[in-house]
Amino acid sequence: MKYNQNEKLKQIDLSTMVVGVDVGSKLHYARAFDYRGVELSGIFKISNDAAGFEAFEKWKHELMKKHDKSKVIVGMEPTGHYWFNFGYSLQKKSTKVVLVNPMHVKRSKEFDDNSPTKNDRKDPKTIAMLVKDGRYLEPYMPEGVYRELRISMETRERYVKQLTVIDNKVQRWLSIYFPEFKTVFKDWTGKGAMLALKNLATPEKVLEKGIEGIAAVWKEQIKRAVGTKHAIKLVNAAEVSVGVKEGLKSAEYDLLSLLEEYEFSLKKLETTMELIEELLFQVPNIKELLDIKGIGVVTVAGFIAEVGDIGRFEHSKQKQKLAGLNLKENSSGKHKGKTTLSKRGRKRLRRLLFQAVMILVAKNPEFRQLHLYYTNRVENPLKKKQSLMAISCKLIRVFNTLLTKGLTYDGEKMIKDIQRPQQKAG
Repeated sequence: MKYNQNEKLKQIDLSTMVVGVDVGSKLHYARAFDYRGVELSGIFKISNDAAGFEAFEKWKHELMKKHDKSKVIVGMEPTGHYWFNFGYSLQKKSTKVVLVNPMHVKRSKEFDDNSPTKNDRKDPKTIAMLVKDGRYLEPYMPEGVYRELRISMETRERYVKQLTVIDNKVQRWLSIYFPEFKTVFKDWTGKGAMLALKNLATPEKVLEKGIEGIAAVWKEQIKRAVGTKHAIKLVNAAEVSVGVKEGLKSAEYDLLSLLEEYEFSLKKLETTMELIEELLFQVPNIKELLDIKGIGVVTVAGFIAEVGDIGRFEHSKQKQKLAGLNLKENSSGKHKGKTTLSKRGRKRLRRLLFQAVMILVAKNPEFRQLHLYYTNRVENPLKKKQSLMAISCKLIRVFNTLLTKGLTYDGEKMIKDIQRPQQKAG
C-alpha cells in the first residue's frame, strides 16, 4: 500500500534474487531469477509442510551464495488459502513476500511461448517476471489482536449467513404446511411463536390442543405469557388452513431440526459477539469511534478487522483504495467517459462502510445533513447512491483521525470541514 511503481522497481537491483512461486494445495513450484530476468536455477518443488519450507530455505541460501545475492523477494499468486502457511513461514524469517494479481498472470503468460498453456514450470517464471517489473502488492498479514478480530468477524459472518439460510427454510416450511401461521405471528423467532412451532407445528396439532391447551403451554414456559387472544387466532387459522396434509411426520421432524440448528447458531453468534467485544477494546481509541451516534460494535470491529493496524498507512486515501472506493476514469483522446468506483479493494470493507452509512444517514444528524448537502448542492449534485459512497469515504477519514489522534468525535467540526462552493465565493 505504501509503494508506487518506481519505488517498487528501486527495491530490485543487481543484488536481488527474485523467486516466483506457483502455489498449490500440497506442492509449490519455485524458480529463481536475477533483476534482468536471467534464470538462476531450475524448478524447485516445495512440499506444503515444515520439511518443504526448510528445504526451500536451504535452496534459497545456496542460490544466493552461488550468485552473490544479498536480497531476496518471493512472489506468489494468491491461490485461495494455500499460500498462507508458506507466506507466514517466510515472513517469520524476514523474507520479503509479495503477491501478484491472478488476472495479470493469466494475461501475461503468453509472452514467452505465445500460448495460454498453464503448467507448473511456466507459471513461476510468469510470476517472477511480474515481480521483477514491480507489478506486485505487498500483502498485509495481520498479527495479534488484528488477526484475532479478522478471524472472529469471519466466524460471525458465517453464523449470520447460517441463520439467514435457516430462516428461509423455515419460511418455506410454513408456506407449505401452515401458511396461516404467519398471520398470527409476524416473526417466527419470537418466544411464543418458537414455542408454538416446537409443540404445535401443524394445524392438526393446534386443533387437537385447543385454545386452553395452547394458552397453558405458553403460560407454563414463558414468564410473560402470549395470552388467550393469540391462542384463539392460532386455532382460527388452523381451522381454515390450506397447508399440505401429507408427510406430516417427516415434515415435523424437519422443522424441529431446523429450529435446533437455529438456536445453536444463534447461541454461537452471541458467544462470538462477546469475543469480538473483548478483542475490540484491546485496540487503542476504540471508544471514540463507538461514541458516534449510529456506529456500533459490528461496524467498528469489521472496519478494524479489514484495515488492521491503522499505523501502517501513510494517508487515509490508502484506506479508501483498500476499500475499492477510489475513483477510476475511462477517457481516451476527445472521449471523456464516466468516473466510477474502482471496486478493486476488499469488498467486505466496502459493503460494511456502505451499510454503516445507510444507518448514519438515518440516525445521525450530522451525516444526514452531509447527505442532504451532497444531493442538493447547486454545483455537481450527487445521486443518492453517489452521496452514500462519498460519505463512506468521509467516514474512513473520520475513523482515521479518531484512531490515530485519539480525538473525541465532534459532529459540528465535521460539518464545518466541508468546503462549500458558495462559501468560497463569499
